Amino acid sequence: MTVLILTSEQDVTADMVVVHLNASGVPVVRLDPADLTGGVALSGEYVHGAFRGHLWSAGRLVGMDGLRSIWVRRPGTPATRVPHPSDWLTEESSQALYGMLRGLDVRWMNHPDAARRARHKPWQLRLAQRSGLPVPATLITTFPQAARDFAERFPDLVVKPVSGAHPQEPPRAVPTSRVAPGTDFAAVAFGPTLLQRRVTKRADIRLTVVGDRMLAARKPTAADADPDEVDVRFATSAGLWEEAPVPPRIADGVRTYLREAELAYGAFDFAEEGDGTWWFLECNQSGQFGFVEVDTGQPIARTIAEWLARPARLPHQVRGADSTVH
Repeated sequence: MTVLILTSEQDVTADMVVVHLNASGVPVVRLDPADLTGGVALSGEYVHGAFRGHLWSAGRLVGMDGLRSIWVRRPGTPATRVPHPSDWLTEESSQALYGMLRGLDVRWMNHPDAARRARHKPWQLRLAQRSGLPVPATLITTFPQAARDFAERFPDLVVKPVSGAHPQEPPRAVPTSRVAPGTDFAAVAFGPTLLQRRVTKRADIRLTVVGDRMLAARKPTAADADPDEVDVRFATSAGLWEEAPVPPRIADGVRTYLREAELAYGAFDFAEEGDGTWWFLECNQSGQFGFVEVDTGQPIARTIAEWLARPARLPHQVRGADSTVH
């Protein structure tokens, strides 16, 4: 039984997992949907009540009924690396590939439908609240006056994108930034703006969850850190990530979150306040983990490989039933 990995060609994070799968003798097929219909080909036959599907990539042909799991890591948009790309060809290729794969009785990390929903930050914040995770006061608005009123109640704010990375090629990360005192907020009218109470943090937390395993890492905030450097991704601090225990309340909330979101993998970001509270910031359903593994030695890549290598689930199992934290 084969593990199918859908991701871009240059994905070091996926490389780390493939190493462990190869070492354990588990067959792997890795392809980027962007290479349809050039370096990747597909075929599906529906005859006499039976389905026979095949994928071809890098000279390898694999039957879809021989897949045990599918890791939707960071795939490209289908059929965009062809001589004459078009929206029509992309939609046709997407319908064909994901339509066939959706009909298989395999284990997903993560299912495309769950992954698409999980990207929406407003949805994340609501689910986190319902799951019992602390969420900083947040406003998403295009009303300048609503932003001004919010700033009066919470004078120390940060602003961040609602959607995440800026859609350029390659995608560019947009940093979370501190809002300057006296900001007028008139520009809020030109696009949805996410404002959030700034957490006076003593550490950043990255909690990586794979199936039923939680691997938390903590990066302390330096005593002399610039208070305007609120985004750990762009901070000048040279501190390392350290392995950390997960508070029981957070563990319970994360279990609920993943169960409701139907996710098998989630990279949670928290800000740890001075009193020890872990404030939920976001959950990236396909987040990077290599930087944490390098610093802490936590076996995240091996844990993902082991999850993917488990036997395919039975046809009667519903999506998410074997993929969340217990």
